[in-house]
Amino acid sequence: MLRVPGKRRLMTVTGMKELTKSRIRIEIDGAFAFVLYKGELRVYEIKEGEELSEENYQKILTEVLPKRAKLRAMNLLKSRAYTAFQLREKLEAGGYPEKIIEDAIDYVVSFGYVNDSRYAMEFIEYNKEKKSKNRIFMDLYKKGISKEAIEKAWQDAVGEDRQELEKEQILHWMQKKNFASETASLQEKQKMMAFLYRKGFAIESIRSVLSLDITTI
Repeated sequence: MLRVPGKRRLMTVTGMKELTKSRIRIEIDGAFAFVLYKGELRVYEIKEGEELSEENYQKILTEVLPKRAKLRAMNLLKSRAYTAFQLREKLEAGGYPEKIIEDAIDYVVSFGYVNDSRYAMEFIEYNKEKKSKNRIFMDLYKKGISKEAIEKAWQDAVGEDRQELEKEQILHWMQKKNFASETASLQEKQKMMAFLYRKGFAIESIRSVLSLDITTI
């Protein structure tokens, strides 16, 4: 919409919905605008069916919500690490507008509080002894980390030791299942192979540990 110089735009508050005892979802001109606390409705003269001045609208978008979103992001990060994707989901659930969310994420990233590469590295270090590579990759991808960042973190954390690591993990599962490859029948080996494959282990690693020839599969 083109603005007329010198003319202050008025917007109509067309909807107000109570989300909690203290938080209200505000609609302006039929579209979601933001979420405010009840006490702020009086401060910024917000009433359903009445006009909201552009002055108050801009103050909410440029002063109130950006500060609140940054504080919310910082408070979330105090308790645990988040990827940028996870943090974005949390702020979206809080009803912050997209631009304010992106600015809040840029803010915490600029201080190093959110670092997807570091998150991936730490996740791999913590899980590499008990999860397969494929499962780790899938978990990290679901957290919004790029394939390239995951690959690099994996190489940095595991590198050329991947196959040996997977073999150790497979042996762990075999012991847990009381499975002895030396005495197991071909059918039992195939059943164990299917189990390990569902766990995300590479076929070549499974065959090696179970002493299965490719022609037996």
